[in-house]
Amino acid sequence: MTEVSRRTLLAGTAGATGAMLAGAGTLAGGLVAGSGMAHAQTPAAPQAGQVPSAYRYKVGDVVVTAVSDGMRTIPLADTFVRNQPREAVNAALKAAFLPENEVPISFTVLLLDMGGKRVLVDTGNGGKPGPVGQVRGTLAGIGVDPATVDQVIISHFHPDHINGLLTPEGAPAYPNAQVSVPAREWAFWMDEGQMSRAPDGLKPNFQNVRRVFQPFGDKVERYAWDKELAPGLTAVGTPGHTPGHTSFTLASGSDVLFIQSDITNLPALFVRNPTWHAVFDMDPVMAQEVRRKTYERLAGARTQVAGYHFPFPGAAHLEKDGEGFRYIPVYWRPVL
Repeated sequence: MTEVSRRTLLAGTAGATGAMLAGAGTLAGGLVAGSGMAHAQTPAAPQAGQVPSAYRYKVGDVVVTAVSDGMRTIPLADTFVRNQPREAVNAALKAAFLPENEVPISFTVLLLDMGGKRVLVDTGNGGKPGPVGQVRGTLAGIGVDPATVDQVIISHFHPDHINGLLTPEGAPAYPNAQVSVPAREWAFWMDEGQMSRAPDGLKPNFQNVRRVFQPFGDKVERYAWDKELAPGLTAVGTPGHTPGHTSFTLASGSDVLFIQSDITNLPALFVRNPTWHAVFDMDPVMAQEVRRKTYERLAGARTQVAGYHFPFPGAAHLEKDGEGFRYIPVYWRPVL
């Protein structure tokens, strides 16, 4: 076919399509319907940046909203898994269809609407929005005013969990919320002796904890493990990642969600291989033992799990598979 005849054929086809759509005033396939003529229309450029990422699901009568704080990718360091060679880690990444030599880390906080009370579990990275620091923007995108949050419950004091307590200007980000923290975590990080004895690489975290909680004065509630912190939400001691690391059991009706916080990081590495030691775990041997016992229990009871660093929206089931566990994302069942 010659180029002229090909253009003629395409023009005729487009014209016929435009004529069929003209009566309804419909737009289709990038064509504008008019008086029998079709005109090419340049599509609008996609908006830069990520749209707010939030997903609502129910646990009994509780509406759980997974709120993404974004994600970042870090280079794979030789010591990212302390007790495995780099080759084994890359093999696990490849088996999970992830790029080798890099580690993707997601951050997801949970907003719980329960019996007229609004509870936020952890707060994200804070700071000005970029690849991470998205929580407040996402909350605004779904119509949640930070002033309506009644309680903020912290699992542990790593920066990606507590820095979002403050706005970029240093003011409390949730001005009307009661801030609740693990008593054991507070005792460790606020101890001047612990800070003085800490390795140089850990000292900035002690300083950051003081910076974040300074604006709250003595208005921080320190909770014990096994305490019910909100209706149906109970603190569960899961130390190892940090000395006071805490997970939570959310029970409503016949439903249970285990909020595991940072028992594991990337599932492809540490759910599949629970004996691997992540560089972030302060006591890796204790973290391994807690992880193994917790996952044995959750898998046996078929309990749904929410992981702070699981791929968004972070809800899954874990199934025993040899010496490790299989990560099974929950089926998409949004609350509309």
